[in-house]
Amino acid sequence: MANIKSQIKRIRTNEIARQRNKSVKSSLKTSIRRFREAADTGDRDAALTALRTASRELDKAASKGVIHANQAANKKSAMASRAAAL
Repeated sequence: MANIKSQIKRIRTNEIARQRNKSVKSSLKTSIRRFREAADTGDRDAALTALRTASRELDKAASKGVIHANQAANKKSAMASRAAAL
């Protein structure tokens, strides 16, 4: 454990940020998985709804710095092209 007061505070802050990032990434993976499952079944309406939800979560995660903006754009593009193929 650190002895320096500011480092003790940083450790606490980093742990809070790590847990928040973990939560955001987990919900992001879930929403992307829901889109993939809907696309696999061929249900166009469910897939489009899931695409909208996943796109919003990707944008939020990118704006908060949890994931890189290019990664969010790449995932959104892949999902949109898959939805267009339905």
